[in-house]
Amino acid sequence: MAKSTLSVIQALRDTAQRLATQAPYQWGHMGSCNCGHLAQTVTKLSKGEIHARAMQRYGDWERQITDYCPTSGLPIDETIDEMLALGFTRQDLTHLERLADPTIRAAIHFERRNALRHNQRDDVVLYLRTWANLLEGRLLADIQLPDLSVAPSPEKPVAILVAE
Repeated sequence: MAKSTLSVIQALRDTAQRLATQAPYQWGHMGSCNCGHLAQTVTKLSKGEIHARAMQRYGDWERQITDYCPTSGLPIDETIDEMLALGFTRQDLTHLERLADPTIRAAIHFERRNALRHNQRDDVVLYLRTWANLLEGRLLADIQLPDLSVAPSPEKPVAILVAE
């Protein structure tokens, strides 16, 4: 699963928010589908730019990720590079397109999980928010705060006499 970093969590939340506020969504369009929206967030490219990059090689996001080569020089591979550099994995991106990550799906309420559709805006928003929450939980679980109950007690205060 993606790295539990603030930048990854924020990218997921920003993407979910943009989708929830009615950004153009079209599952069959490389720039405005599930991965396309995340790519927009990460790369700051428009849906049209992402789609044009993807059309230089055959296939949907799953095929693009399978055929990904970091040294190809293809613009879609540069887009994928940016997503991977932020902390996502190739498997994350493949799962995102179909809302298929078993860990994320398991965190979604049972009835909703069974009705989850990969090409429905609201389901994508739920998946992205659930994913962000899982990563945030992992990030917070890794934070170790000092145990203040065993901290040494402060020294006795020293009285300061002031001459009047």
